[in-house]
Parts: sequence; C-alpha cells; structure tokens
Amino acid sequence: MTDRPVILGVDLGTSSIKVVAVCEDGTVAAAARCEYPTDRPETGAAEQNPDDWWRALGAAGDELARSVSPRRWKGIGLTAMLPTLVELDADGGTHGPAITWEDARAEDEAQELIARFGDDVLYRITGQRVDGRYLAPMHARLAARGRAGTTVAGAKDVLFERLTGRLLSDPSTAAGSAAYDIEGGCWNTEIAQAMGVSALPEVAPSDTVGYLADSWRERWDIDELPVVLGAADSVFGALGVGAVNHGDVGVIAGTSAIVLGISDQPTRDPALRYLVTPLGGPGWGLEMDLLAMGSAFSAVARLFGVSGPAALLEAAAHVAVEDAPLFLPYLAPGEQGALWDPTLTGTLKGLTLATEVGHIARGLLTGIVVELRRCIDVLAATTGTAGPILMGGGSAVSPLMWQDLADATGREVRADPNVSDHSALGAAVFAAQTLGRPITRTRQTTVVPPRLDRHNWWTDCLHRHNEARR
Repeated sequence: MTDRPVILGVDLGTSSIKVVAVCEDGTVAAAARCEYPTDRPETGAAEQNPDDWWRALGAAGDELARSVSPRRWKGIGLTAMLPTLVELDADGGTHGPAITWEDARAEDEAQELIARFGDDVLYRITGQRVDGRYLAPMHARLAARGRAGTTVAGAKDVLFERLTGRLLSDPSTAAGSAAYDIEGGCWNTEIAQAMGVSALPEVAPSDTVGYLADSWRERWDIDELPVVLGAADSVFGALGVGAVNHGDVGVIAGTSAIVLGISDQPTRDPALRYLVTPLGGPGWGLEMDLLAMGSAFSAVARLFGVSGPAALLEAAAHVAVEDAPLFLPYLAPGEQGALWDPTLTGTLKGLTLATEVGHIARGLLTGIVVELRRCIDVLAATTGTAGPILMGGGSAVSPLMWQDLADATGREVRADPNVSDHSALGAAVFAAQTLGRPITRTRQTTVVPPRLDRHNWWTDCLHRHNEARR
C-alpha cells in the first residue's frame, strides 16, 4: 500500500474503464482497467449497456483499492469517450442501450439537420462538423423508431451522475451533441428542437465539484470525497501528454486517434477540416479524430490470426515502407480527420503473390501516419506553430510509428510510453489543480528526431494516397 495522497482519474473509454491513482509528483501509484462488450446487432451498430459500465467501474475501483488504500484518495476527476449517447427516462434511469461514437446509423438524420441549417452555420455555432455520430442525430433516429427516452445525455454526464447523484454536462462534452453553442456557452434550442431533443443536462464548468454518493463511499469505506466534473477524453488526453500552450499538438492513439492542437482562439477553419472544442479551462482545442487506429490494428490482426496489434506491428517492422501495398485506412468506416467523409472505406492496392501479413501491417501503419500528417499540417497552418508532436495512448507504443510520424511531418516526436492511459492521467491532473492539490509531473519521454531525407518520400506517399482515394 502507498502512503502518499493520490488523486484518481477515471476514463470511461470505448472498450474499458481506466482508473489511475496519481501522486503529487505525477507518479502513477496504481492503475486498473476493466473491459465491457460492444454489441453490434446490425451493420453500422455499436451499442453498450450502461450497467456494464457501472460494474466495470466498481471492479476497477476495487482493484485499485487493493493497491492504494481508499483512505489516501483525495479526489476524483472524470473523462469519457465522446460522443456517446445515453437516453434517460422520466425518472432519470437509462432507457435502452448507449449508442457509442462508433455507431454509423444516423447519417440520414445528420443530413436532414445539415440540409435545414447548412454545414457552415452548424460549424459556426457548434464548432463541429456534424455527422451521424453526434447525439442529436442519434436521438432523432431513435425517436423515429419509438425508442427515444426523455433526456439526451453523454457518457460522462451519466458517469458524473452515477458517482454524485447530479446530472451535469461540461462544455467539451456538450459540444458532442451538435446542439451546443460553444461561444454562447448554452444549448441551441433551435437545433435541439429540429432533432426532437426536448431535455438536456445543465451545462456547468469543467471544474465543478460534486461529492461521492453514499453507495460508493460505503463500498470503499471512505469519508466525503470530491468528484470533479471534468471534460472529454480528447481534451484530457492532450493535457495528459503535456499539450497546454498555443500551438502544441497532442496525438492520443487509442481505439481511435485524437489529434488536438491547442489554440488561444476558437478559430474556425474555412474548409471545415477540424472541430473546435472547449478545453477544461481557458483556450480551445482544434481537434481531428481518426476513427480507426487501435481498432484497425486489432481488426487486421484478427483477420490474419495474429495475436494482437503488438505482433502485427512487429511483423510490419520487418518490411521496408517502400515494399508495402497502399492501404487506405478508413475501416470504421468513414473519417473525421482532416478528411470528413462518412462514405470512405478501407482499400488495399498493390497486392502480389509475395504479399505477407507484414506487408499488410506496414501498409496499414503507413496509411494511418499519412492521415496523421494530414491533420498535423492543418494545425500548423492554423496556429502558425510547428513544434514537437506530443504522443501518447495505449496504441502509441511502437518505435516504428514514432519514427514514421517524425519523418512524415518533419517534426520531432516526443512519445510517452510509460503511461498508456493519458486521458485518465489528464483527468487526475485537472482534478488535482481544481482541488488545490496540483500535480507537478516530469514526463520521461522518448525523443525521436525526424530524418529529413525521408520527408519528401512521405510527401509523395501522401499524393499517392490522395490519388487512390479519388
């Protein structure tokens, strides 16, 4: 058992809940995670049972308590996947399964919303490039089928409610609804009504504090414990890797890949290539999300009977990048990076009788790095800054990926392989600051300089990918 006070960070992620206990010097004293299933009852579907979340939260908390005494817990910070819809009934209970951000069934409803308001108007109000993965279109789809509840909430909204008894949203989570005015700081009733949304949580600042409900305090035998409302996983993932100043870029590689640039202004992109997300405190995140990252490596590993993404990347390391087939990595399907197109699908080009699994893996990695470069180039042009790329996340453990990204962008990559749950870490850091117990963390990163003689090859590769996509 550690004898130092800790702040907990909780990340309700796409495939598991992650909990970390962080000391004031930034040391992760203990970490726990517990997985839950995603149901896919039809093409494009991605549903989860919120009861599975709460069971996982309890199990992860119990595991953490065995390593770090709950008597040492001084606060909890929250983050969660975004956007993920939870419908609530009139009594505040969950109504049907949660619809996660991987669900692609509400594109028709999203197009109806776009047709009514226009892409540019929605982007100006919400900061978002709306498609069927946002809560308002998801709700409209359920309502048309008689399956909607009374209140539309996000995953972190109900996580905070489950822990404290208060249903609140924060600005970054509210932005995932497609009905939130990011600069007005309020719900846009006209957009909400157009999608049949009648009730939404109150929006409160990210540093709002509640207190742990009795049932959880009894479970872990602890006294009053503050719970900080927090922000979206993208926001805290960037904080967890140290992206805090204007022009900083954080890349969080998990099930999907988040590319978030820090900006002191909510600058809209005339080409609508990135989202504008409120941060937990001052400033804005200019965000692009590659829908298939760890999920793409896992899917290809399953397809070829490889043990997992690590083994797949090991096979890729034995293939020269020039020898790999061209792989357009839009396996989700669709894309929300610098390209915004829900119709994109994965494509392989250049297979031969000599092609082996390593070639496929190398092509997939190359395709993902091309899309990461596309995003990072846009952020550099917008902020006027091209500093190091700060990289973390459970899928960012490959030196091959670090070097590829450095070469492709011509920028230094600083990878943090010692922590895999950067969004949970960011939630703990933010909560500690809010509660007057600041965490001072010295990141021990691996610094990967670019090989400038390779940059032109990657530029040509980007052009080849563009041609293949067209």
